[in-house]
Amino acid sequence: MQVTLIATITVITVALPAIRRDLRLDDAAMVLVMSSYGLAFGGLLLLGGRLADVWGRRRVFVMGTAMFGLASAAAGLAPWTGLLLLARFAQGIGAALTAPAALALVGTVFPEPRHRTRAMAVWGVLSSAGATAGTVLSGVVITWVPWRWVFAVPVAVSAVAVGAAWSLFPADRAPAERRIDWPGAILVTAGLGAMIYGLERSGRSVLAGVVLLALFALAERRSPAPLMPLPFLRGRLLPVLAVTLCAASMATAFFMLSLHLQQVRGLSPLRTSAVFLLPAPALLASGPVAGRLVASLGARRTLALGLATAAAGLVLLSLLDVPYAGLIVFPFGAGTTFSAALLAAMHDVRDDQTGLAGGLVNTAMEIGPPIGLTVLVSVATAHSPDPASGYAYALRVAAVALLTTAVYAALPRRAE
Repeated sequence: MQVTLIATITVITVALPAIRRDLRLDDAAMVLVMSSYGLAFGGLLLLGGRLADVWGRRRVFVMGTAMFGLASAAAGLAPWTGLLLLARFAQGIGAALTAPAALALVGTVFPEPRHRTRAMAVWGVLSSAGATAGTVLSGVVITWVPWRWVFAVPVAVSAVAVGAAWSLFPADRAPAERRIDWPGAILVTAGLGAMIYGLERSGRSVLAGVVLLALFALAERRSPAPLMPLPFLRGRLLPVLAVTLCAASMATAFFMLSLHLQQVRGLSPLRTSAVFLLPAPALLASGPVAGRLVASLGARRTLALGLATAAAGLVLLSLLDVPYAGLIVFPFGAGTTFSAALLAAMHDVRDDQTGLAGGLVNTAMEIGPPIGLTVLVSVATAHSPDPASGYAYALRVAAVALLTTAVYAALPRRAE
């Protein structure tokens, strides 16, 4: 399910021109269609994680998945722009409920620590696999059938997941009586939503997001039942930073490479999508490898190794005309990083905070891409008017950021 949730972010990327022609979208409407899902998804993840802890994981998973599936069907059938926008927002809300609940359920399904570590390690690569799958699926679908069919896979996967949840997952306990910090939820949702939107479109929105998140931090210090206890966040800053940087680098690298392959090399959308099948084996292999490395080296050292490998992969990707080695090395390092970061973030988490931890990691995954696109595209443009030269420079800048974080993660700390 996690692969589908992330794929839905990118699945309309190649289809956007066809959607624009069919629904007669102007520029503003096209931006909203593209960003509305991510805004709702990223902004509501922390609340979704907390609701899973309080209301019950299976209950919230089924609720969110059903909403996601119904909204996907509505998006595919939408006859006008307004309904498509509402459907994309509803998809994001459903995804924000589903993702942290699903991650919390991993610990329930795999109670034995060794098996849970392996399952979590594999889970860590699912988001990056989903982003790649969405790009590939979009290119394939738009080549042969109308754009509305890109929403058929989310509908089908949601139906299967809802049906299987009742037999695969144990029943929830009675809903906890703990209060939900609704003022904090409103502030962090508005702040993250403004930040994600603003990083792509508006500096003022970024500023508003920063102010709202600062107010959220102040409110959490005074709340008797905080949505995100600050000590909980402080203990997980390194894995959150690592996920954010790797997600930012991956989204930007694939964006730049896609443009280069189509605009400079002259590849068709279908052939470009085929190129992005190369990372799949490396991503799938990185999860099990990360699980074994964490068992022997610890999460922090594995995190450092993954970041350093991803940095080397970005340097290889900066050779845009021959990016194929980078399309293997970088995804392997990024997948290792995601897996190790997830295990580090979930380490010693209380049972009633697993949904919150899942929401935190998924939030980092969501805010990374707009940060990367905003910063690194600006770096590329400032460096050179030649796109290829600018893209190569920006990818090397991202490599330096990952390597610096890897060095920090490798510094001696207390035993894990």
